[in-house]
Amino acid sequence: MKPIINQGQMRGMGWFIALLFGLFVVVSAVQHRSGSEVKAVEVDIKPLPNGVLLIRPVDVEKAIEKSFGYRFEGKPLRMVELSRLERVLEKDPLVKDADVYFDARNVVRVGIEQREPILRVIDKNGFNYYLDKDGVRMPLSEHFTARVLVATGHIPPHVPDFLERKKHVLKHLFELSRTIHQDPFLNPMIGQIYTSSNGEFILSPVIGDQKIVFGKHEETDEKIQNLKIFYKEAMPHEGWRKYRYIDVRYRGQVVAK
Repeated sequence: MKPIINQGQMRGMGWFIALLFGLFVVVSAVQHRSGSEVKAVEVDIKPLPNGVLLIRPVDVEKAIEKSFGYRFEGKPLRMVELSRLERVLEKDPLVKDADVYFDARNVVRVGIEQREPILRVIDKNGFNYYLDKDGVRMPLSEHFTARVLVATGHIPPHVPDFLERKKHVLKHLFELSRTIHQDPFLNPMIGQIYTSSNGEFILSPVIGDQKIVFGKHEETDEKIQNLKIFYKEAMPHEGWRKYRYIDVRYRGQVVAK
């Protein structure tokens, strides 16, 4: 007696055959595409808020060629390791994040998010670098100078774990600079921070000749608030050039000379 195959079994076999065929088509398409050639590499770099590019597309292309030993254009897609390429690009201290993928035209798309510097440090040994808003050290750009707060004076050499240390001058300096950077009133006003040998900070505004004696990184929010009140209420009446010396180290008051 011949086995009886009911309609349900036939439908199941039909779905199974269709699945196998679909899988075959997908595998064939993937294999065919992996043998296709890279048409081009297109780099899109997100500018910083002020429109600056610290790294250029040509720098990214040079980094790719240096790391892989060849240009991608004309090479099979299978030779482009996307995850490795992202790791290579993210090793650049100017790059915060890299996103790489193939588009439908076999173009390697590279999206770059730059690190945003908020402080330029010139330490006591003369070493010159940026710190981004996360406290990550960045080298100076070959193409542009970021217009950010500048810190000079008795600043100790950079150490990778400075943010984890309780009492570290660079940590306090960075925290103060970040507070200023995040304040829409003070950010465009303060141009430089000088660090004295005893760890106190002196701020220099962009306009005027005042020296703002800030003291150590203690009760920072109160000092910032007192300074802003002084600038908003006293300075417009007395004039921006009347005072040469503003001291906010004392609780609840601003001493000006």
